Amino acid sequence: MTRLDLIIFGATGFTGSRAVLEMIRLSKKYPALTWGIAGRSEKKLEELKQEATQKSGEDQTNLKTFIADVSDEKSLRSMCEQARVVVNCCGPYRLYGEPVVKAAIESKTHYVDVSGEPEFMELMQLNYNEQAEDAGVYVISACGFDSIPCDLGVIHLMKNFEGVLNSVESYITMRVAPEHAAEAARGGVLHYGTWESLVHSLANSHKLKPLRKQLYPSQLPSYKPKLCRRWYHRRDGAWCLPFLGADESVVHRTQRHLHAAGARPAQLRAYLALPSALQAALLALGALLLYVLAQWSVTRRLLLDHPRLFSGGMATRRGPAEDVMLNTKFEVELVGSGWAAAADADVTEPDKKLVVKVSGSNPGYGATVTALLISALTILNEQHKMPKSGGVLTTGAAFKDTSIIDVLHENGLKFDIST
Repeated sequence: MTRLDLIIFGATGFTGSRAVLEMIRLSKKYPALTWGIAGRSEKKLEELKQEATQKSGEDQTNLKTFIADVSDEKSLRSMCEQARVVVNCCGPYRLYGEPVVKAAIESKTHYVDVSGEPEFMELMQLNYNEQAEDAGVYVISACGFDSIPCDLGVIHLMKNFEGVLNSVESYITMRVAPEHAAEAARGGVLHYGTWESLVHSLANSHKLKPLRKQLYPSQLPSYKPKLCRRWYHRRDGAWCLPFLGADESVVHRTQRHLHAAGARPAQLRAYLALPSALQAALLALGALLLYVLAQWSVTRRLLLDHPRLFSGGMATRRGPAEDVMLNTKFEVELVGSGWAAAADADVTEPDKKLVVKVSGSNPGYGATVTALLISALTILNEQHKMPKSGGVLTTGAAFKDTSIIDVLHENGLKFDIST
């Protein structure tokens, strides 16, 4: 049986349907690529093919479809056995991800997703890394906005630093074009699935500490100067808060992997930069309230049942309008600090800085699916440049020696260096 190169699972969802349209665009650059779509509803898959035909202007009715459901292990195995890579767009991953990971490994099929849920990712590494290595497959999460810009941005810094990189502070900024601000206020900027994943991540954050003790029984060596977290602070005219996403978790796992191979790990602290003190203060209070309410099942149910109310209008069940998504720009600025000369490391104060800026548009549902699919294509095309053992890996650990940054740059996710 000849396998397809990749199958997009969860193709009829908000993120999955955008991945399908992006795959149509990318497939023009890879004419030999074979791919298909999968989901639990044959009717919705057929409707998606019609919609994709209409939006792309090309006939997609012959696109291969597969019926698979996360509650049906046999259907997942059958789907995975048809592909070299499964692209999983079905979240929240802590609820629906593990059966797909398990089926992929058992089918000796590589796996990528856009999870931004640290507990899910670290649990998969703890429970399935050895199995994935035995099967010779890659299981790679966080292949979207969480956390390709930050994780590969740090890798880009390490490759270009020309010295010893000690620490990195990342600053995320997002802007909706002024002419679309009113539309964003009406329709939100997040889809319900993203909100649902965030709520569940906060609700289960207490499980991370014991999980990490199992995953990493020994601590990394302590390097100086230690990069301490800054809380509410100002930088370059912006007001900055710690970023609640998965970036720090993912980068830490990458640096653990590199340290095991003999490299000095870089420290990371991630921040969200906002234009005004009021916005930053309101977001901080909102995040605190969200965290508290996510801890109890009754209030968590309220968060999930009323996303627009509790997100301040940011999250809706329909998701953001197409114009809002296309006109949302982002930048992740990664400020690296270290030494120009290796002999000075840990002896003197850092004397060198280098900045990598990762930028693009539509971070949640445009750049995300582009990065996701290019991750899958990198496995297909550059497996010889990836860790030979396979395993449950981060994007940085898996792709550091590939050309993925160049390919992302060519497809709208820009990686630029400045001093």
